[in-house]
Amino acid sequence: MSLKMKSKKNQVHSHTGFRLGVPHGRLSSLLLSAVAMTPLISEAAEYKTHPTHHRIGTSSKKLVTAPSAVSRTQPSEVVHRSAAPNPFVAPTSETIKVSTRRRSVVDQSKAALSTIPGGVSVIDAHEVLKGRNFTNADVLAFQPGVFAQSSGGGDGLRLSIRGSGIQTGTNYFRSGILMMFDGLPVTTPAGTPYELFETLGVRYTEVLRGANAFDYGGVQLGGAINYVTPTGYDADLFQVRAEAGSFNYNKQQISSGKVIGKSDYYVSITKSYRGGYQQQTAASSFGVNANYGYRFNDKVSTRFFFRYRQTQNGYPGFLTRDQIIDNPKQAQSTYVALHSKRIQPGSKWYGNMTTIRIDDHSKLELGIDYQDAPIDIENGTTAGIWGYKTIAGVIRYSRKDKLWGRSNDMLFGIDTYSDLDAWQTTRTRTYTGTYAGIPLGTKLRHATYGGTDNYFHIRDNFELFHNFWLTAAGALDFVQRSTAVTYPTQSSLGTSAVGFTPRGGFRYVISPHVSVYGNVSRSFQPPNDWQLLSGANYTTGPAAGLTATGASLENQTATTYEIGTTGNWLHNKWSLTYYYSSVRNELLSVMTPLSQLYGNATYSNASPTVHQGVEASLETDLYKWPGGTLGLRQSYTYQDFHFKNDAVFGRNKLPGIPAHFYQGEVRLDLKNGFYAGFNTQVSSKVSGSYDDTYFAPSYHIYNANIGYEWPGKHRQVFLSFNNLANKHYASIVVPGYIAGGRQLSVMQPGDGFGIFAGISIGLND
Repeated sequence: MSLKMKSKKNQVHSHTGFRLGVPHGRLSSLLLSAVAMTPLISEAAEYKTHPTHHRIGTSSKKLVTAPSAVSRTQPSEVVHRSAAPNPFVAPTSETIKVSTRRRSVVDQSKAALSTIPGGVSVIDAHEVLKGRNFTNADVLAFQPGVFAQSSGGGDGLRLSIRGSGIQTGTNYFRSGILMMFDGLPVTTPAGTPYELFETLGVRYTEVLRGANAFDYGGVQLGGAINYVTPTGYDADLFQVRAEAGSFNYNKQQISSGKVIGKSDYYVSITKSYRGGYQQQTAASSFGVNANYGYRFNDKVSTRFFFRYRQTQNGYPGFLTRDQIIDNPKQAQSTYVALHSKRIQPGSKWYGNMTTIRIDDHSKLELGIDYQDAPIDIENGTTAGIWGYKTIAGVIRYSRKDKLWGRSNDMLFGIDTYSDLDAWQTTRTRTYTGTYAGIPLGTKLRHATYGGTDNYFHIRDNFELFHNFWLTAAGALDFVQRSTAVTYPTQSSLGTSAVGFTPRGGFRYVISPHVSVYGNVSRSFQPPNDWQLLSGANYTTGPAAGLTATGASLENQTATTYEIGTTGNWLHNKWSLTYYYSSVRNELLSVMTPLSQLYGNATYSNASPTVHQGVEASLETDLYKWPGGTLGLRQSYTYQDFHFKNDAVFGRNKLPGIPAHFYQGEVRLDLKNGFYAGFNTQVSSKVSGSYDDTYFAPSYHIYNANIGYEWPGKHRQVFLSFNNLANKHYASIVVPGYIAGGRQLSVMQPGDGFGIFAGISIGLND
C-alpha cells in the first residue's frame, strides 16, 4: 500500500483628547513635540500584563504623563472629498488623535500580531458571546484557514488548520496545532487533550496559521491557537450567564474578577448539559477556570493559572451517507447496544507566567505548566483507561532597539514539553464475543508512552527601510518518542531526531491602508506518542485484535511558501493569503471497522503530498448612519491537499476536508443596543476514502441571531436559530481506506433545526 499503512471591552478612540490638523511637512516635528510631552504605547505586547480598563482622568486641554494611544485616522474620516483616497499613497495631510485611554488587551494583541509577516487573526470574545457558545466550533467560526466542526455537540472537534491532522478523529488528542492558554502550552508529546477548552471564560483568542506561530515555538504545520483568559483588570466584579435551547441544552456560568492593591483575580465556574440531536450524543461538563496575578513593581509581575474540567460525551459511532440523508438522528447500532461513551473524569492544568521588564527595551518571560489528564474511553467492547501527566516550560526573551540606526525587534525562546507518566490499560467491559465468560474489568493489554519536545528558536525583525521589514528566524528541534507494550507480551520502540526549521519573510506597509507580506518556512511535526502503537495486532487470546507492537514513524516535515495582504479602505477590512506546502512523510490515518471498535486508528507516513490553499476574509460596512451600522463579514477557505504521485492513488485528493468552505453573515448593529445577524455556512463535497470514490455531499445551512445589549451596562439577551432549513448533512468525515464503490460508515451528522436563548448580567462596584 503506497500510504505505507501497516495493515490498519475598550476601543481606541478619544473622549477627552483633541485633534490636530497639520500639514504633512510639519508632521514629524509636531509628533516629536507630542512624544516629549506624553509617553506613547510603543508596542501592544509590552502592556499585556498591565491594567487596561482604567480611565486616566484628564481634561481636553492638558496631556498627562500616562501611557496613551496615538492613532492615525484615515483622511476620509475628517476631510470630505468627492473622490476616494488612493489606499496605496500616503496622505498629504494627517490627523492625530491623542487618547487618554490605554488600548484594550484585544487591540494590543491585534497590534502585536500585525508585525508578523503572515496569516494571523484575533477573535474578540465579546463578539462571540453575542450568540450561543457551546463548543469551540462556535468560537472558531469565520476564521479563514480553520476547519472546526463539532461531533454531536460535544467537545471533540474535527479541527484542522492548513490540513494539519486532517485524518485525526473526533475522540482523539488534537494533532498538528500548538494549543495554548495565555501563552503557555497545553500541547504535549501526546497532542492536545480537548476537554480543558471551555469556551466561556475567554477574553480573546489568537489564531496563528502555519509557521506564523514561530514566536510561540509553534513549528507544526497547522500553527497555533492561543486562548487568553480575562484578569481582574478586565472582568466584571460579578457576572452570570445562562443559555438554553433545543436538544435539552442548557449551560450556566458564574464568574468574578477584581483588582485588590497589587493583586488581582479572576474565577469562572461553568456547567453544561445537552441531551443531543443525534441518538447517544448526550454531553455534560463542569469546569473551573481561575487566575491570580501580583505586581511586585513596574518591572516584575507574575500570574498563576488553574483549570479543571470534567466531561462525559456519548459516542454514536459513524454513519453512511445514505443513513444521514435518510435519518441523521440515528446512531450506529453497535454503539447503541454497547452504550458507548467517553469520560474525562477530571483534567487539571496548573500554570505560571512571570514577566520581568529588564529595561525600557527588553523583557523576559518565564513560564511553566503541569497537567493531569485521565481518560476513560468506553466506546467498544473494551474500555481504554488512559493516564497522562505532563510538564512544560517556556523562556522568551525579547528586545526592541536600533541596529545600524534602524528599528530592530529580536526574540529568543526555549520551549520544552515532556511526558512524566503516560500509559493506557485496556480492560473488558462486556461479555460480547471472545469476552464471554471473562470477568468484567479483566486486563487485556497495558502500554506505556514517552516523549519530549525541545525547541530552541530565535527570530529577528529588521526595518530595512521605512515600513519595510525583513524577518529571519530559525529553530533547532530535538524530539524523542517511545512506546512499550508490557502485557500480555512485551515489546518496545523508541525514536529520536534533531531537526532545523528556518524561516524568512518580509512585511511592507505600503500606506496606512495596505500591507503586503510573504514568507518561506519549514515545519516539523513528530507523531503523537500514542500513534506509534500502530504495529501488528494480537491474533489469539483475549487480547486478539488489539495492537501488540509499535511502528516506527518518521517526523512530518514541510516547506511552505506564503504570500498575502491585509488592509482597510472604503469601509472594507480584508485579509488574503495564498500558501503552498510541499509535505514529506505526512502523518495520515485510516479508520477500519476493527480500529473503530477498539477506539483507535492505524497511522503511517504517506508518500509526498501537497497542501495549498487560499484564506480570505472581508468585513464590509454596507451602510452607516448615526444610529448604527449594517455590515457584512465573510470568510472563505480553499484547500487543495493531494498526493504528488503516489504509486496507488496517483494525484488523488486527501480525504476528510472540503476543498471549499465559506461562511458569511449580514449584521445589523444599532447604537441603542439592538443587534441582529443572518449567516450561512457552505461546504463542498468531502471525500470519505483514499480512492476518492465515496463522498459526503455538499451542503449549505442558514442561521439567524438577534439580541440586545443595554448601552453602558454589561447586560445582554440573545436568541439564536440554527440550521433554519433543517438540512441533513455530514459535518464530519473521518475517512476509511478504499471504498471501491461501497458506502463506508465514516460520517457524523450536523445538528438539525434548533432554537437557543441566552442572558448575561454583569455587575461592578
